[in-house]
Amino acid sequence: MLYFPFAKINLGLSIVNKRTDGFHTIESLLHPIKLYDILEIIENQNSDQDELILSGLPLDVPPEKNIVWKTLILLRNYYDFPPLKIQLHKQIPSGSGLGGGSSDAAHTLLGINQLFKLNIDKDTLEKLALEVGSDCPFFLKQKEQYVRGRGELLENYELNPKPNKLLLVIPEFSISSQTAYRKIIAKPPQISPRKALQKPIEEWKHVLKNDFEKTTFDEFPVLSDIKEMLYQKGAVYASLSGSGSTLFGLFQEEVDLELYPKTKMYWLNL
Repeated sequence: MLYFPFAKINLGLSIVNKRTDGFHTIESLLHPIKLYDILEIIENQNSDQDELILSGLPLDVPPEKNIVWKTLILLRNYYDFPPLKIQLHKQIPSGSGLGGGSSDAAHTLLGINQLFKLNIDKDTLEKLALEVGSDCPFFLKQKEQYVRGRGELLENYELNPKPNKLLLVIPEFSISSQTAYRKIIAKPPQISPRKALQKPIEEWKHVLKNDFEKTTFDEFPVLSDIKEMLYQKGAVYASLSGSGSTLFGLFQEEVDLELYPKTKMYWLNL
């Protein structure tokens, strides 16, 4: 069966504190976007072993360390199902802050549960997803969520009104979440993302913050330049997404833009 793991952007991201278990408490609105990986899960009828085939954008880890493989092994600890052949075609860049790996993992859980009728209930799926990664429970939901805690506390949220167009600007370099979190200084926000999102969108640029921007822009000044360019071109809001390297701008309509050096740009309907 074919699945299409989707990407996300963060509208606001506060790193509130560092927990005693080593994770961080966050607050953010996660919004799904129309950029997808392609995941195929079928029974491996030619072997008694699981198999993972990777294609598309290059990854910096071998297959046995890929998050899809880790998710498969995790499920095998609890459930019995036939050997699988899984093919993952990457179109969401890793280290971009778009959540592609977490989405791949969540859709692996959903796919195996559906394909083999394991009847794993929603709460159990969310607990398994959290074992794989903090963002993973969101990708089980398939819609906007306001997230708190590690990412496991989820609330339905709907932006209204919202801009029509989204522009992604993805540099050629990536930023690992582990590296980004090591550098972050956690502190409660002056205004929470929830309260900031309740203000008119024209005010978001002053109140809706991603806490990773300070350290990330210091190390990669080009990202600050791209953000400023997005505002100059008419974005009503622009931000870094997650802890990665992607910048995005929210626009009311598409505008003419030259490709920023050493980046890829994508216009999407929001």
